[in-house]
Amino acid sequence: MGQSKAEFLEQFGGDYGYPDAPRGIDELRAAEFKRLEGMVYLDHAGATLYSEAQMADVARDLMSNVYGNPHSQNDSSMATSDIVTSVRHQVLKYFNASPRDYKCIFTSGATAALKLVGECFPWSRDSCYMYTMENHNSVLGIREYALSKGATVSAVDVEEVVDPSNNHESDRFFKVSKHSNQRRGDDLLLHNYQNGSLTAISGNNLNLFAFPSECNFSGHKFNLNLVKLIKEGKFMDFSSQQRGQWMVLIDAAKGCTTEPPNLSLYPADFVVCSFYKIFGYPTGLGALIVKNEAASLLNKTYFSGGTVAASIADIDFVQKRKGIEQALEDGTISFLSISSLQYGFKIIDILTISAIARHTASLATYVRNKMLELKHNNEKNVCIIYGQASKANYLKMGPTITFNLKREDGTWFGYREVEKLASLSGIHLRTGCFCNPGACAKYVGLSHSDLVSNFEAGHVCWDDNDIINGKPTGAVRISFGYMSTYEDAEEFLKFLQSSFVSKPVGLKNGYMVNTDTFNLVDDWRQQAISDIRLKSITIYPVKSCQGFSVQSWPLTTGGLKYDREWLLQGSGGEVLTQKKVPELSSICTLIDLELGKLFLESPKCKDKLQICLLENLTLLSAEVDVYGQRYEVQSYGDKVNSWFSGAIGRPCTFVRCSSSKYRSCTINGRRDRLCRDTRSKLSFVNEGQLLLVSEDSISDLNSRLSSSNGNGKQGVLVDAMRFRPNIVVYGSTPYNEDNWKRLHIGDAYFTSMGGCNRCQMINLYQSSGQVIKSKEPLATLASYRRKQGKILFGVLLNYEDGMEGEDDAIVERWLKVGQEVYPST
Repeated sequence: MGQSKAEFLEQFGGDYGYPDAPRGIDELRAAEFKRLEGMVYLDHAGATLYSEAQMADVARDLMSNVYGNPHSQNDSSMATSDIVTSVRHQVLKYFNASPRDYKCIFTSGATAALKLVGECFPWSRDSCYMYTMENHNSVLGIREYALSKGATVSAVDVEEVVDPSNNHESDRFFKVSKHSNQRRGDDLLLHNYQNGSLTAISGNNLNLFAFPSECNFSGHKFNLNLVKLIKEGKFMDFSSQQRGQWMVLIDAAKGCTTEPPNLSLYPADFVVCSFYKIFGYPTGLGALIVKNEAASLLNKTYFSGGTVAASIADIDFVQKRKGIEQALEDGTISFLSISSLQYGFKIIDILTISAIARHTASLATYVRNKMLELKHNNEKNVCIIYGQASKANYLKMGPTITFNLKREDGTWFGYREVEKLASLSGIHLRTGCFCNPGACAKYVGLSHSDLVSNFEAGHVCWDDNDIINGKPTGAVRISFGYMSTYEDAEEFLKFLQSSFVSKPVGLKNGYMVNTDTFNLVDDWRQQAISDIRLKSITIYPVKSCQGFSVQSWPLTTGGLKYDREWLLQGSGGEVLTQKKVPELSSICTLIDLELGKLFLESPKCKDKLQICLLENLTLLSAEVDVYGQRYEVQSYGDKVNSWFSGAIGRPCTFVRCSSSKYRSCTINGRRDRLCRDTRSKLSFVNEGQLLLVSEDSISDLNSRLSSSNGNGKQGVLVDAMRFRPNIVVYGSTPYNEDNWKRLHIGDAYFTSMGGCNRCQMINLYQSSGQVIKSKEPLATLASYRRKQGKILFGVLLNYEDGMEGEDDAIVERWLKVGQEVYPST
């Protein structure tokens, strides 16, 4: 045992690892979660993991028993009904809810349970729907039902204030900040009234207050005393000012994984949960725990199989069932999934929920404290943690840590950069706003105008726009589950230390190395006689398929002639690449300029395919969007498409670039470089027309790959072709190409568009006819070739011929292997 773990156990040993359970955490992890070997899973707030024993029990049950549709009276149906009744009681027991006072309604998840409350709640124009700012979108969505019925909606910030001289619950109070009321316009309400969907004001109007037991963004746990205060009208002045009865909804989807609300102490009217959050399986199943009195107030309009006692098809006659479960559950419930819940609860009962809470809190507290200790060279903090609790009060936080990372100069690392680097290290975490816009805006510091301008700038959920106008648009979240270990925590901390904490800039092999950034140097001088020469030329006619090497090749205004002039589209119009369809890498290509033909060959196709380069295609398809660039394309007939469909094993369409729509712009700044969207014709390339890679940079990368492999095994070395370059040069020094602004080869001139941002595609390689995915070389490149969230290797070039108002007569120039390469600034 290392010193760090010994120190951890000295502080948290009483809480960590289930000391009172039949098996400790190490034995549990080794026996039940072998699939996690080599992986650090830290997204338990998104979905925790099922155990092997749990799934074995489920499989054994289903293979040993016959469960029929419960809407019948035969033996298999009765067996199902008995299981469902038993599991309902297990769910109520988990929330310490008496079956005399509460019912368990099965739904397809917590979101469906919330939707059920929203659509069935008896809203009126005198009702109020109030919710805390820290709430999931699924809770916010209820306001659409309230507003459409004329109710008032308002959000509040709730801060718990504790008297430091007295730690009794009764001495706590809440500081409440109310946001402006939301109400639909009179014209819409009039329309709803005329259509009979607006409920009249009555003296018995009902109001609803919603809050999470634990915020899924920050991990902040809300004090459940709110339930009593709201229901008694003592929640500051707001609830007492609103006429009618207040009801309380708790979103326990996140909180119930370690601390389910105790409904005997905090008698909320509605509680929602999803079971995969608790023990991993099954997905698509949740529950609404509803108080009997509250259930009787819900007005369900729709009826379905299982919800009616009697109905007549051709007249307006229906009698709904009186039972709460039958009235609110539509159709046949997911009875096989419900049956499997008993095996999830079996694990929770063995470990106990209180032990799970202490175990996960110990890991989260340890990591949180270590993150706060991380400093850059200039002593500035690396980690900004949101919603952190005091060290003495760590059980008041869920096992969740949400944060952003800062560079040494105070700028932010983008959360997508963090996520991509984590993936390379085998760490699974979550980024974004986690469907909690109120908490995200509150903690990250985004105003209404920020949120609107971000959206207008194109930012939507799950995209890559992680920094806009110098501000993060979301955050990074890690979360621990009942099977998480100290080793998981330590691996994550090592990842932060190695990837984001600045180190002194040193020299390795004579070249500047810095894990945060690398600097371009402007002291390159063009030489009269160059030692740099062109080693190889490769053409890739079809995007993501194999290329072919040549000794010489002509240039056109679009770069190398015929390079990436064709691509494949899926049946839905999407562009197919090796990342989605690895089979593309097995398709060989060759162009014979004299014959004017493109030849294609696949191990899955008996015959080769020949396509005439000068064929006049008349069938025009719609424009194609390729990474934000719009193209007009020509498509081929069924024979060609069938060949490619057979080669990759899925329906596809083969298209040829007809023209691209381009714009021009210039970035005024350092070295006055042209922007990527410069005025030049593009085929189906991602950014620049050509990609240049230096053989000397490849050699340096391979030396790093060899030295970083400390386990005694042969390191995986790469050749230039792993990066799919068009031209490879040699005779320079490693990474000197970063500094080239312009270069000429023979009588052709090129403009450097800057470094090429690399992705997971360079980790794919073929072995024995199979496409293999590894972590290298991207992981090693990430350790020293990162700049502003991009991992750069190679440079993008644009051919200058035909630009800047030259003569209309364009002379065809050729590149030839062995030509001298003259770079300059």
